[in-house]
Amino acid sequence: AAWCSGGRRSKARREAGGGEDDDVDLELVPEAADVAKSISGRTNIPVVVFPNGSHLVEPSDTQLREALAAV
Repeated sequence: AAWCSGGRRSKARREAGGGEDDDVDLELVPEAADVAKSISGRTNIPVVVFPNGSHLVEPSDTQLREALAAV
């Protein structure tokens, strides 16, 4: 969602890392909230899903940087 500072921060970190990015705005695609919850088991955003199927929920910059380096 555009109002989500964690989502904006995570997107900037992913883009800086050169990773491919496919954002889904839960306000524009409300049904995606159910998908995010099914992945993480939580209602928190952002949910960052990696090509290997792993995911992070509300990751810190350090968590995201380490996860991006590992994929």
